[in-house]
Amino acid sequence: MAGEAEQTPTSYIQHHLQNLVYAEDGVRGAQATDGFWSLNLDTFLTSLTLGLIITVLFWLGTRKATAGVPGKWQAFVEIMLEFVDRQARDTYHGSSRLVTPIAITLFFWILLMNMLKFIPADFFAVPLSMVGVNYWKPVPTADVNATLGISISVFFLMLFFALRAKGLGGFSKEFLTAPFGKWMMPFNLILNIVEWVSKPISLAMRLFGNMFGGEIVFLLIWVLGGAGLIGMLGGAVFGFGWMIFHLLVIPLQAFIFMMLSIVYLSLSEDAH
Repeated sequence: MAGEAEQTPTSYIQHHLQNLVYAEDGVRGAQATDGFWSLNLDTFLTSLTLGLIITVLFWLGTRKATAGVPGKWQAFVEIMLEFVDRQARDTYHGSSRLVTPIAITLFFWILLMNMLKFIPADFFAVPLSMVGVNYWKPVPTADVNATLGISISVFFLMLFFALRAKGLGGFSKEFLTAPFGKWMMPFNLILNIVEWVSKPISLAMRLFGNMFGGEIVFLLIWVLGGAGLIGMLGGAVFGFGWMIFHLLVIPLQAFIFMMLSIVYLSLSEDAH
């Protein structure tokens, strides 16, 4: 990063928390006036790349699958897929075969995006600054646009599952009459709108809050590591402890997002 030696700790952290944005006036760092139609290029490209990587890795694990003694990668893929499939089957009680593929996609894609938190931000920023890219926020799930995008996709899947199970008439009737009956239709409508909208928002904010907060703490630890010998030792100790803690947080957040999504899909098919 150009001029990083002259940066204060505050400007260093603020710099690393800015996205690389494509807006009407070109590609630059994020600003408060970017507007709705700006695109966070770092989030988009990183998410797309990690999605392709996990697809290729799983394809390699199943391409030469054998009924005999599996290889190490095939065995790992089978264990992970069986774990997710078991969780999906235990939680979802409908008849759709899409639930397990949805759960697999959500869990492993979010897990891979979360795992970028283990890589210090300067490992991305310094090489990219050498080629003229001065802003790059590496963890996609620390961007609320990414988590909202995934949760909105889950929201549309909830609508699809509900309409497939109940039909348009049954879904509309339940939306207007549950839980207080047809004489309380306005209150039912307001209550159901709040319930449906709150689900994707809570999904997105929970994941974003944990990842964004963790990233700020990591950046504070890196700043501490640059404050002389004592700061370097303290940064190493705190950084190691925070990383150990995130060994649990990172897969847990992916698991929670996946499980809540499956629960919401299952509830959307159930009668009130």
